[in-house]
Amino acid sequence: MARIIAIDLGTKRTGLAVTDPLRMLANPMETIETSGLLAYLKTYFAKEEVDTIVLGLPIRLNGKDNEMTPKVMEMKGKLEQEFPSKKIELIDERFTSKMAMQSMISMGSKKKDRREKAGNLDKVSAAIILQSYLERQ
Repeated sequence: MARIIAIDLGTKRTGLAVTDPLRMLANPMETIETSGLLAYLKTYFAKEEVDTIVLGLPIRLNGKDNEMTPKVMEMKGKLEQEFPSKKIELIDERFTSKMAMQSMISMGSKKKDRREKAGNLDKVSAAIILQSYLERQ
């Protein structure tokens, strides 16, 4: 079965998460520079079978777009153009960063480590986005 990949797009860094082959679990993958996202995905898709890309959609609590929403929609268009055979899904990502931080705290991550490894927050956020998507299926 093909995997599902999730993207937590940022202006500088992007967090990635992927399902196991049975599509039951969301696993944090890595954090990469946003500028290299499409190249990274091309390489990854050449090695792994992926049929769905879940993209976190940042919106305000009142349901309105925030400053990152247009960038996510632009990336969605690029993904559709670059990978026409892949299904692109948008999912509300409100509170994922806070949930990721709480998850890191509950796993025993020290404050110093959380500060030094901000990239961990991005990939854990992507995993939360992906797990939320899986639970809705």
